[in-house]
Amino acid sequence: MKTDEQKILDRVPERELDIALARKTLWDFCRVMHPKFYKEDRTYLRDMADKIEDFIENSPKHFLVINAPPRHGKSLTAQDTTAWLFGREPSTRIMTASYNERLASIFSRTVRNMIQTEKIGDNIVYADIFDTAVKYGEAAAQMWTIEGQTQVSYLATSPGGTATGFGCDYLICDDLVRSAEEAYNENALDDTWSWFTNTMLSRLEGKRKAIIIMTRWGEKDLAGRILGAFGDDVELIAYRAQDDKGKMLCEEILSKADYEFLKQEMNVDIVEANYNQKPIDVTGRLYSEFKIWDELPKGDTLNYTDTADTGSDYLCSINYVVYEDEAYITDLVFTDESMEKTEPEVAALLFNGEVSKAVIESNNGGRGFARNVERLLKETFNSNKTVITSQTQTHNKESRILASSAWVQNHVYMPHNWHIRFPDFYKQVMSYQRKGKNAHDDSVDVLAAIYESITARGKPRIITEADLGFGRTQRTVFSNGF
Repeated sequence: MKTDEQKILDRVPERELDIALARKTLWDFCRVMHPKFYKEDRTYLRDMADKIEDFIENSPKHFLVINAPPRHGKSLTAQDTTAWLFGREPSTRIMTASYNERLASIFSRTVRNMIQTEKIGDNIVYADIFDTAVKYGEAAAQMWTIEGQTQVSYLATSPGGTATGFGCDYLICDDLVRSAEEAYNENALDDTWSWFTNTMLSRLEGKRKAIIIMTRWGEKDLAGRILGAFGDDVELIAYRAQDDKGKMLCEEILSKADYEFLKQEMNVDIVEANYNQKPIDVTGRLYSEFKIWDELPKGDTLNYTDTADTGSDYLCSINYVVYEDEAYITDLVFTDESMEKTEPEVAALLFNGEVSKAVIESNNGGRGFARNVERLLKETFNSNKTVITSQTQTHNKESRILASSAWVQNHVYMPHNWHIRFPDFYKQVMSYQRKGKNAHDDSVDVLAAIYESITARGKPRIITEADLGFGRTQRTVFSNGF
């Protein structure tokens, strides 16, 4: 049985019905303003509009991240959302952010022109739906005021622009990363994040809602960092150009044939990031996942420590148990603190973990570090249980890391919730790229050393007397020291 509201709507002429619905829902506003694009069979667009509206009207969360492929209506939906918000509440203050000043100006003019469009023929225009108008004489490209308001209503800016003196209820960001080059540039991504957190978030007041609509690039793009930093305060909506069954999100916008052509012409990492929301640094990273141990097998606990090579590097010291040539990580220290702090931390790690043997790389002050840790074990913990040896590492680091990666992923077991227990270690391991420049490699380097230690156990190797400090005569020894 139809409700009273449905019965009334059935008697309303189609034009008046469209106007009434456009006032009520964002989807209908988009559909009425741009009927050729917001078609009923493009169900993802309705879903996007409905979720934006629900976030605005009902959600207690402050961040909404929407990831969608290029050309699928992200910017147009962001522009329509801005105009719809002004129509619903003229006193609303909105700031939009685009990649650069030119795009910010285009976004601003599009919204302003939508509000100011004069009626021609029977087409429904903004003025048919809402009484909201831009104040007469407001001609600035990126900043204007709604009629009847005493404060500036709208500001369009960019990471290179300004937001000084402007507060807003809503911040709408539209595709702030524009190229693969920038997606791979950690400094550029850091600058965008710093601008967003230090400048833009401080402008939010009142409703305090931020809507970020963008194509995904990397884990450190704006969407990725918001998800990582604000967690439970973020709603995420992601649309893939092609699902796991091969169905396209919208065959009319991007056909399967065109998509297959793109995959042949473009870097596969970029295609997966832009069209299927798989960030570049996820697609190209060395490690995708690790096995997790539930019950620790019995065995001696060993340790491998790589001291920080430079002031910007991390010390990485890992305790692990070897069982049937598999490594079970039990505990670790991963920090960029000075040696004055890391020496007692590593000593405590060895003592609390009841480590029987520890190898500390002797490169760059490692021998002195090893002596100090051994001294602290005796003085602080009254323990000589751990046998500490120093080892010089002369092999090419990148080659070692790549060569060990398959074994590490299949034979190294992490403890439960290791991403929570060791967040910095987790981030460095899981973001390390198979190709391209990596800012740090300390964590994966130690995993490579554990691989070498286990796979070389008991196998003879040739070392020279020089390795032992005596001369150049070769001597055959076993890698376990016997």
